[in-house]
Amino acid sequence: MSGKLRVTLKRSRIGVKKSLKKTLDSMGLRRINQSRIFNDTPSVQGMIFKVNYLIEVEKLEAKDES
Repeated sequence: MSGKLRVTLKRSRIGVKKSLKKTLDSMGLRRINQSRIFNDTPSVQGMIFKVNYLIEVEKLEAKDES
């Protein structure tokens, strides 16, 4: 599970349970189409799983730094 993930909020937070709003807050996603880049870790995977119907996830390719 190495690499980076780009997570984008695609649906509104209105009408969502408080626990899910807190998860989105902890991910730093407050507005629609706002994106954040995360390391692919088990804790991030858990947050993504919890709010998967509100977000879009893209796997980023590693760039060679030679």
